[in-house]
Amino acid sequence: MEIKQQALAGTLESSDVLVEMIPEACPLEIELSSPVKAQFGEEILNTVREVMADQGIDQGRIRLEDRGALDCTIRARLLACLERAQGQGGNQ
Repeated sequence: MEIKQQALAGTLESSDVLVEMIPEACPLEIELSSPVKAQFGEEILNTVREVMADQGIDQGRIRLEDRGALDCTIRARLLACLERAQGQGGNQ
């Protein structure tokens, strides 16, 4: 799989995460903004890396605006965004 087009998934509501994927011909770059980054930032980044590795994604840029999302929510938003980035789903 690959990131073919820019896509979004999620919201900026409490306990959610807004994920944006941008196609770029560079090694996978992850940007994280979160009020709990100091405590849980590394775990969030590890989750993103794991999901992307499972899906065979190693290029592009991923931006996350976390608002205290649980691991399962982060995974779901990443997968939804990846589908949209491949042109397989709506962009809402």
